[in-house]
Amino acid sequence: MSVSRVDVTETAVRLIERLKTIYGDLMFHQSGGCCDGSSPMCYPRKEFKIGERDVFLGVVADCPVYISGMQFEYWKGAHLTIDAVKGRGSGFSVEAPEGVRFIIRSRIYSDEEWAVLEAQGEPPRGEQLVG
Repeated sequence: MSVSRVDVTETAVRLIERLKTIYGDLMFHQSGGCCDGSSPMCYPRKEFKIGERDVFLGVVADCPVYISGMQFEYWKGAHLTIDAVKGRGSGFSVEAPEGVRFIIRSRIYSDEEWAVLEAQGEPPRGEQLVG
């Protein structure tokens, strides 16, 4: 059994693909800020500095996804899914001018999924080489 920590909806994939034609390779970072800062932020891959404590959750639509170390402690028991909805998000995330915003949907892992994740150990921290 394989268990991922992050996934993406088809709606978000379509938006990501459109944004890639404008900005090139992208990445996501889920911080712990207030307001829009608690939404997943999408950046051109080379324009956001990943810290040593940031946790690598995985790759969605060829985009690496990170979460701040402190936020990971709160969210590690939940599977995260990046989605896109109508509305204005933060001016820092590349989708803001499009009239849509990325959001996080979450669900708690089942006992079986949690056992697999615990056996895998903690996910890596810091920037990871991705595609």
